[in-house]
Amino acid sequence: MRRVLFTGAATATAFALTAAPASAHGLVGRTDLPIPDWLFTWGATAVLVVSFVALAALWPSPKLQNHGWGPLPAGLSRVLTSRAVDVLCGATGVALLVLVVYAGYAGTNSITANFAPTFVYVGFWLGLVPASLLLGDVFRAFNPWRAIGRASGWLFSRISPSGPEPLVYPKRLGYWPAAVGLLAFGWLELVSTSGDQPRTVATATLVYSAVTLVAMTLYGVEQWTSRGEAFSVYFGLFARLSVFERRDGRLGLRPPLAGLPSWPVESGAVALLAAMVGIVSFDGLSAGKPFNDSVGPINTWLRDSLGLGAPDALTVIFAVGMVAATVVAGAFYVLGVAGARSVDRGHSTRELARSFVHTLVPIALAYVGAHYVSLLLLQGQAFGYLASDPLGNGSNIFGTADWTIDYAFIGAEAFWYVQVGLVVVGHVIALVLAHDRALVVFDGAKAAVRSQYWLLGVMVGYTTLALWLLAQAREG
Repeated sequence: MRRVLFTGAATATAFALTAAPASAHGLVGRTDLPIPDWLFTWGATAVLVVSFVALAALWPSPKLQNHGWGPLPAGLSRVLTSRAVDVLCGATGVALLVLVVYAGYAGTNSITANFAPTFVYVGFWLGLVPASLLLGDVFRAFNPWRAIGRASGWLFSRISPSGPEPLVYPKRLGYWPAAVGLLAFGWLELVSTSGDQPRTVATATLVYSAVTLVAMTLYGVEQWTSRGEAFSVYFGLFARLSVFERRDGRLGLRPPLAGLPSWPVESGAVALLAAMVGIVSFDGLSAGKPFNDSVGPINTWLRDSLGLGAPDALTVIFAVGMVAATVVAGAFYVLGVAGARSVDRGHSTRELARSFVHTLVPIALAYVGAHYVSLLLLQGQAFGYLASDPLGNGSNIFGTADWTIDYAFIGAEAFWYVQVGLVVVGHVIALVLAHDRALVVFDGAKAAVRSQYWLLGVMVGYTTLALWLLAQAREG
């Protein structure tokens, strides 16, 4: 236990000291927070170290690997999993998809007055994250591409009962298509100079829909949905943190967190999680002053030496930056796994990376929640007036077109506490998942704890980075 305490304290001190100079850059003098930012970093680090010690002492055997499951009352489960509800949810998803495309092309060019950008970037990309966490895999029910694919398959089977079977999904593809899909969405949101324009959103929606439906035709709806369709995989991972699980056509309850250890890890899983962390990390980084100050000389070189225009030069810089952030996020995780391998050389780094990759899901959740909670709570209010005037043409369908966004309903200080809380809780959950998996992978509790020294460093590093990025974004 003394070794655990010493290692944890030393790791925490190293990362906290590393973060101190960065946090001091234009942050200490802020008056909107009750205590300095560096103190938040120290506090978050201390929570992780204490959690690590508590797990080592109080969690001697795995508890999440083979979890129990109890069905909900038969009547309730039968209603929620009925074909009628499935069709209704799918039809709702398709209707929203059509509305996004229609509003993007037929509505106003104003970003805030058009339904399409707000729905895609706030209602869909952000709103489904807490919904998945609380209610389970709700996107599977509302997924418009799944609904279209299943309806098309049903119709085709009636017209041609002896039609060809879908191709077998190549094992080597794994989750790579989903990772590429998330990076493409990140490019649209963070890199493209017109990514928030209604027409661009509508066009991107049509392109993604076409690619997805072709892939479903080739490999089957369920095969592509579970591995290749970016948003199904993305929201499905967060849904595995939920207590709700569907088994054999029935809906039931499982222990919290227990869904992640059973996630079927395949090729591309590490790249997928690296993309989930890296995209949000780059969003925070690109909003801060250090990044924008450093890209000036690169921007000048791209314009003067390569002849790129100003928009193209920035596009190149941001595209490279987002990919680099993803690579760094993945490399940092692999470094921690490689350190954990020193406990038992019987496992390869690749094997361990795949064994523990699910522990990055709560970290990705923490990054998304902390970085976008203000956007979700504030810009999410826009659906009040967008519901009545989705095209921005002056209509008032539900009588709410004159609603406005209340930016003062929660203060900056409260937002900061919420953000820090989300970061800390997410990384503590990651520690729990890593410790539980280590007890399965390594021989004995002592070896499992020793393997986690490096992963503790990874968690502290991710926490420090998250808090620093949040601070930079606030300043930027």
